[in-house]
Amino acid sequence: MKSSLRAKRMARNHRLKAQGVKLNLTSLMDIFTILVFFLMINSGDIEVLQSDKNIKLPDSLSAQKPDLTLLVKISETDVIIQGQAVATIKDVLSGENDAIASLENALQSVAERKPLLNDLEKEKGRAVTIMGGQQVPYKLLKLVMAACAQTDYRDISLAVNALPGSDEKAFIEANRSPQSVGSSS
Repeated sequence: MKSSLRAKRMARNHRLKAQGVKLNLTSLMDIFTILVFFLMINSGDIEVLQSDKNIKLPDSLSAQKPDLTLLVKISETDVIIQGQAVATIKDVLSGENDAIASLENALQSVAERKPLLNDLEKEKGRAVTIMGGQQVPYKLLKLVMAACAQTDYRDISLAVNALPGSDEKAFIEANRSPQSVGSSS
């Protein structure tokens, strides 16, 4: 029996579908190769500290990028090291030795996890970044910095909000206090 063109076409299509789909990966591999190189080149340019929503950092003209160091956060209620509250602000400001000792103990335990110091750390001390809001009292900041220095975290940096592309004179003019504006004439 002679089969029709439609029957031949259907038989051919059934054979092709039974074989399975062949995937051409060459173009996909080209795209991923380009993507890998793009990500490798651009990944090192951005270094951002993980900021807390409750901490409003002061603005600054900082051209220096932050280093990855130990981060001490000063929130409205607690002093936080590596995500754990180690002392309350109230206790530290009241001068309780337990609060300052717990802060120093937490810093010392972090230092003990990395006992080997390189030459720069031996000279300058271990590096730490303190992240505190604009409303943090100076007395509290001074006590936290003293606790850091006691535990050999002497290379202290303060986290700020970097303003990109700002002019230094324009920044000073914008942040000048009203008293200094009236007295400058």
